[in-house]
Amino acid sequence: MQHLHSSYSGDTIAAIATPLGQGGIGIVRISGPQAGTLARRLFRSSSRTFRDFRPRVLHYGMVTDAQGEPLDHVLAVFMPGPHTFTGEDVAEFHCHGGPAIVTAVLEAALACGARSADAGEFTKRAFLNGRMDLTQAEAVAEMIAAPVKGGIRLARAKLDGELGRRIAALRQRLEMVRMKLCVAVDFPEEDVECLSPQEFLDDVEHVRHSLQSLLRNYDRARCWREGVLVVLAGQVNAGKSSLMNALLGRTRAIVTDIPGTTRDFLEEQLSFNGLPVRLVDTAGLRESGDIVEQEGVRISRDLAAQADLVLLVVDARLGPGSAEKELVAAVGAERVLLVLNKFDLLDSPEWDERDEKDNRAGDTAAPLSGCAQVRVSAREGRGLDALVEAARAHILERMGGGEPAAGDVAPNLRQSMALRDAEEELRALREDIGSGVPYDILGVRLETACAMLSEITGETTPDDILNSIFSSFCIGK
Repeated sequence: MQHLHSSYSGDTIAAIATPLGQGGIGIVRISGPQAGTLARRLFRSSSRTFRDFRPRVLHYGMVTDAQGEPLDHVLAVFMPGPHTFTGEDVAEFHCHGGPAIVTAVLEAALACGARSADAGEFTKRAFLNGRMDLTQAEAVAEMIAAPVKGGIRLARAKLDGELGRRIAALRQRLEMVRMKLCVAVDFPEEDVECLSPQEFLDDVEHVRHSLQSLLRNYDRARCWREGVLVVLAGQVNAGKSSLMNALLGRTRAIVTDIPGTTRDFLEEQLSFNGLPVRLVDTAGLRESGDIVEQEGVRISRDLAAQADLVLLVVDARLGPGSAEKELVAAVGAERVLLVLNKFDLLDSPEWDERDEKDNRAGDTAAPLSGCAQVRVSAREGRGLDALVEAARAHILERMGGGEPAAGDVAPNLRQSMALRDAEEELRALREDIGSGVPYDILGVRLETACAMLSEITGETTPDDILNSIFSSFCIGK
């Protein structure tokens, strides 16, 4: 695999590979040509028969500092390259997980000649040593950051190399077209036509449609990888803060009978039946002479415009008014779920077992055109399960699919941008073929599209892009 990168120094690096905090186990990882030497210097086995590390076997004993003073009882392992994560010799000390302990073990390794690893440097070395392509390297960070199981499935498919294989197959098909194109240009006098315009167009369209499919997967997967923004909006005293507290199962927002209690916005992370959500409570929609409240209302409208879903909370006794209608007109009815709150305060609330399963507002309040609606009682905690399920279904329907299945492949933002550029290049190429542009000129567009696909897998990725990718990783990974 060829990479556009500067050769690294090949020195030995060390870092704490587990989160720095109190825990049962902390791991210090060492990688490089001196990993074995450092491990032998710092480790004293508890076994009298120990002579040297058996590869990939955990050994129990004591880790010492650079002067030989005991630090902690550990399990130590040595793994010779190239069949390791980084492709180099790797050693690890599994010690007790106190910050002082793991820091002392790391300092001992550094005192013996290792260098402190940069962010993401272990994974970067794995990439540079050909242990994985760039899509797999990025999947390592995505796996760690995955907020829910759906995100884990998406990251695992890429970590297994599925996206890289698909991109490589599409690029190979374009390379075959380029080869035929070169023959057609170099030997125009041949009687046999090696690449007809229709064959050329068919190959280009096949790759372009495959790229479009991957781009649709990016849009569908975003909610599982990054989470969705759900905004609670509505007039003052509609019960937005009460609903937020009820959904969280704890008191987060201040609730009073005084209108305009919430002036700023509050944000919390939670899950809607496995879907990661950023839930935001906002200031009530109303005209006010208070400058602070005016700013809160402006922020509320801005957040609603950015939201993947707006839970428009309305007092069920009053129904939606002009403020709600204006908000729906601004953000679009397809992104709004009308929540009729305080349903328990109606004169004769019809709430039976059937309603719990089919929690719809019916004719209770005048509907907003195009908006689905549910009814709840935030005070009593009723209707919350139905609200969560309705919100989840609404979001997933808009984003084009359900929870990711095993093997589903979805590019991240960087990869999707490169895919989009390649798809646009092939779209322009299709138009050029139809216009009869000479083959030698068409070859430039093919070459550009191939280069964009190679950049995704890291075969022709410049150093600045690589450094940007790996600098976002945590230290020790």
